[in-house]
Parts: sequence; C-alpha cells; structure tokens
Amino acid sequence: MVESTVDLRVVNARVVTPEGTLSGGVAADDGIIVGVGTESNLPDAEREIDAEGNYLIPGFIDPHVHWGLSRYEYEYHEGLEHDFETETRGAVHGGVTTVVNFLLQKEPYVPDMDFFKQAGEENSYIDFAYHAIVHQDHHVDEIEQLAEEGIRSYKIFFNWYKHASPELGIDHSDAGRTYKVLDKVSEIPDGVVMFHAENEDLAIERRKELQEEGRNDLEAWSEAAPNICEAMQIEQIGQLTEYTDSRAYIVHMSTGEGVDICERYQQKGVNLHAETLPAFLSHTYEQEDLGVWGKISPPLRGEESKKRLWEGLRTGVVDYMGTDHCPHKIEFKEKEEGKHGDIWDAIPGDNNGIEYFLPVMMSEGVNKNRISMERLVEVCAENNAKRWGLYPRKGALVEGSDADMVIVDLEKSAVVDDDFYHTMEPRYSTFHGEELTGLPTHTIVGGETVVEDGELQTDPGGRNYLPRGPEGVELE
Repeated sequence: MVESTVDLRVVNARVVTPEGTLSGGVAADDGIIVGVGTESNLPDAEREIDAEGNYLIPGFIDPHVHWGLSRYEYEYHEGLEHDFETETRGAVHGGVTTVVNFLLQKEPYVPDMDFFKQAGEENSYIDFAYHAIVHQDHHVDEIEQLAEEGIRSYKIFFNWYKHASPELGIDHSDAGRTYKVLDKVSEIPDGVVMFHAENEDLAIERRKELQEEGRNDLEAWSEAAPNICEAMQIEQIGQLTEYTDSRAYIVHMSTGEGVDICERYQQKGVNLHAETLPAFLSHTYEQEDLGVWGKISPPLRGEESKKRLWEGLRTGVVDYMGTDHCPHKIEFKEKEEGKHGDIWDAIPGDNNGIEYFLPVMMSEGVNKNRISMERLVEVCAENNAKRWGLYPRKGALVEGSDADMVIVDLEKSAVVDDDFYHTMEPRYSTFHGEELTGLPTHTIVGGETVVEDGELQTDPGGRNYLPRGPEGVELE
C-alpha cells in the first residue's frame, strides 16, 4: 500500500509543542496538521520546507487590536475593511496568524454582525474573531445575543474616557455598569469581561497640575496617570469580580503594582487575569527620544514595573500577551506637530504592534534570556487561544489543529525603519531605530505559505470568522 502524499511538510526544525520541543517537523494537508514528529514518521509532501535547524512554532495570536481606527479618514465600516487588509498584511510578515479585534461603535452591534464577519472574510490574510466594547446601555442589553453570535468577551472602560480623547467616541463605565456587566457575563459559558483599568478622576487632576507647570514631555504623560491610577482600578475590579463570581481580564497592564494585585486575587481563587504589551516590556518613560510616538494609554512606566512584568510572565501571574495595535496615519497621531509636538494633544496608542509582536518578544525575551521559547509560545499563542475559545484549533502544533506555523531564525536581525513594516503606516512605532534579532523566515496560514523570506505569496481574503463558545471552534 502506497502512503498518500500530503500538501506540505516542514523538516529539520526545533518544533515547539505543548509537550515540549522536539527535533523533527510538521506535516499538513488541506490546511490541517496531520503529523508532528521525527521526519521519518512524517508522510511525503508535494512541498517540503527545510527549516535549517530553526524553531518552528505556532503562529502568534494577537488578542488586542483596534481595526477601524482609520475611520478618521474613512467611515467606521469602510475603515474596518481597509484595516483588515493593511494590518493583517503586516501580521503575516511578523508571524501573527490569528487576530481578535475590538468592535467599537455607539450603535448596537448585533444588526451589523453579517457585515463584521464579511469585512474580515473578504479582506483579511488571517483568521479572526471579535471582542465587543460595551460602552452604551444598549450594548449591555445585547450581551446574550452577542454570545450567540460567537462573541463572548466584552470590554469596558472602568472610570476611563470621562475626559480623555473625546474623538475616540467611547463612554466610560462606572462601578454600577461594571457590576451589571460582570454579573450578566458570569452566566455566559466562557464569557470574559475585559477592562481598561485607569482611574481618570485622579488622572485629570494630575494632568491639570502638570499642564499648569508647563510640562510637555513623555515623562509628564506618565506622571499624569501615575501607577496608582491603574492599581486603584485593578483592586476594585478584583473585588467586583470576586463579588459576582465572574471572570475578568486586565488589558495592557503596565505596572508592577498590577502584577502584585493580580497575584493576590489569583491566590484567593478569583478569576482575575492580565495581559501586557511588548512596549511595556521594552520601553520606559525615560526614553524622551520617543516623543509623542511613545504616548500610550496607559503610559509607559519605569524600570521597576518593566522588571516586575517580566517576572509576572515567567511565574504565570501574567499569562497573556497582546499589542493594542492602533493604526493611525502619522499626521493624525502627531496632530500635524511632529514627533516632539504637544504631548497632551497627540493621539494615544502605538502603531504596528501586530507586526513587531513576535520580533520584539524574540529579541527582548528569548534572546536576552528573560523568557524561554516554550513559555513565550504559551503566553503568545497557546494561552491566548485557550482564553478566547480558539484552542486547540489555534495556538498549538498538534494533530488536528490548523496549520498556522512560523519558522523563526533567532540570529536574523533587522533595524526597524520605514521599510520594516508592511501596514498602512510604516513610518512610525515605538521601536523605530532599534535593531531586533529573532525574525520569522516563513509564515504559514492554513497550510499555505503566505510569507517566505520577506515576500508576500498570496492575496487577502478567504479567511474565517471564528465564533467562540461551546459550539464554536473546538475540535471534535
């Protein structure tokens, strides 16, 4: 009996699996992994890729992006279609193979679900899911219907956006709405409430004081929302989560104090978890050369927080990674005043995160011995898939999973310049001018090689919306 030939196999690799790293390869057929192991145990394939001894890992999953922010040049729905194409093009160049985007509009979401699915299916280079930003009372009323549509994660801005960035069109949530959402979501299987955790009542007073002093520097932006702003809110979120017996997730956690609070609640058995960002693991407010490009919300912190966040990743207190990628044209980000313009008026948010995600974590994490490759794959792929109801279809190199894979050369380097990115706006990010070591050589999505040695091999579209929940994307 002649053994059948499959579509693809990757050989001569260090394959990172949930059980550990092995020498060998992975075989894929019809977009699905059909074999993981030594080369002698893999079937023949129509195409073979030699990994040349490099790591083969599951594609990263970015659970925190904001497609549609180019609505400042387009209407929101048109901007969503636009950003899916431009930003997921950057994703595949950077080794990210699945994305979870935040829906944001004042109108109800459910009537537009067909469009939201179509926008990604027709324009994305990768499979995608959605979170919903719940910032209106009618959004709270839609939660059960959103769950039926496969959206089981709901973000609220607890005490933030009372005053900041009115152009974003987001309404803040007080403790009452926060309680209502946590309580309602506690009854939804796999439901999670996501929190932007900053106390703006304090921040607005600090901002006024600093502006009166004439401050206009990156450190002032950090001082305007000091560490205590985040710590106060995470403490309240922990208490409300415990009270409602619900599930909470702190997005873009930036402080060492936040790690300490999460650890304390986790030890009590409260389902309070957190992600952090590559920017917070790599930068501090002392880097004044970042100018307004370094204006993020919450802000960059000091060295102690940076060190504690790395510790939290290693120990499991911080179990997830995202990027908070906000695609803006440079002119809008800077408000036409240049890189070192008005720190108060410039738009918050980092650019190109989905493309620098893997290179930064390899360069700053694995190559600097801050985190092992196996743990990095956990927090950037496997755990993200599990938290958002995508595992084991996504997030692992195991038989039956989607063949979303990345070959990483830990010695390959590049300087981040205007030619590094492949997104809508390649001209700025918090990593511009830095050399990153540890880059992808091949990105494979659904068994198809979409980027090889920096060259795009396919067209956008034909990707899948990933509904989540008991009847979502779990394997049989």
